[in-house]
Amino acid sequence: MFEFDQYLGFLAFLTIATIGFWLMIFLLTFVVPYWVGGSIIEMIKEKKEAKRKKQEALNK
Repeated sequence: MFEFDQYLGFLAFLTIATIGFWLMIFLLTFVVPYWVGGSIIEMIKEKKEAKRKKQEALNK
């Protein structure tokens, strides 16, 4: 059926495909939401800071 070098090639393909699959699952479930959430929090902080500075400028 398979010769030994074909068997090793098939195992290498399965290993790389499996690693890629789990990497994509990890990125889509943890890394991307963490990145998006952090950027949203930073945007909110920047808007609050700009609003606070504007309010301080009006009070002076």
